[in-house]
Amino acid sequence: MTRSTGPGAPIDVLVVDDDVRVADINAAYAAKVPGFRVVAKAHSAAQALAYLAERPVDLVLLDHYLPDENGLAVVRELRRLGHHTDVIMVTAARDVATVQAAMRQGALQYLVKPFTFAGLRAKLEAYALLRRTLDGGGEAEQAEVDRFFGALSVTTEPDLPKGHSPTTAELLRQVLLSAEGPLSAQRIAERAGVSRQTAQRYLKLLERVGRVRLGLRYGETGRPEHQYTWTAGP
Repeated sequence: MTRSTGPGAPIDVLVVDDDVRVADINAAYAAKVPGFRVVAKAHSAAQALAYLAERPVDLVLLDHYLPDENGLAVVRELRRLGHHTDVIMVTAARDVATVQAAMRQGALQYLVKPFTFAGLRAKLEAYALLRRTLDGGGEAEQAEVDRFFGALSVTTEPDLPKGHSPTTAELLRQVLLSAEGPLSAQRIAERAGVSRQTAQRYLKLLERVGRVRLGLRYGETGRPEHQYTWTAGP
């Protein structure tokens, strides 16, 4: 992770793509995701590195095919210069060697073009959740470490009924994976940034397909409250 962002502070994003039109589209997509702010666009490795030398950002959405250097060269140079900016590769490069090199050099995610807004949004929401999870600092037990790594494993639920968004299902999954214990529908809704009604609708579906376990907790009033836990692996 890079510079610290306090509660509610936006995640600053630099979009790097050699195609001006594609850069505009990717920037518009990223700006639509709550909590993200696109601060600049660059169309070459030199432009990207020059911008980052003057102003650090939290996240770079980085194309691999650039006119002067490739995206992996940009990542290597950032690390050589001591920049810890997070990187999500957003590129048409799909050969295994490039994907493997990106992982080894510290890219947190790899999104293959062409993609939909929902595809990018899922990656960004998972990244935002990881940042919130790590915000507290301190030491982590194995279960917490597993949640940190699982937070970036974006998988959508198959065969969702019509009217259900895979992105929303994934967001709830990430909230439950990062939780230290069972959560109520209200708490899940607050952490996911959705309405309580939406959270309950998806939780019922996820419980029905065996992804979520429902339990009861009795409070001081004696009335039971539904509590939810993720049961499947990330």
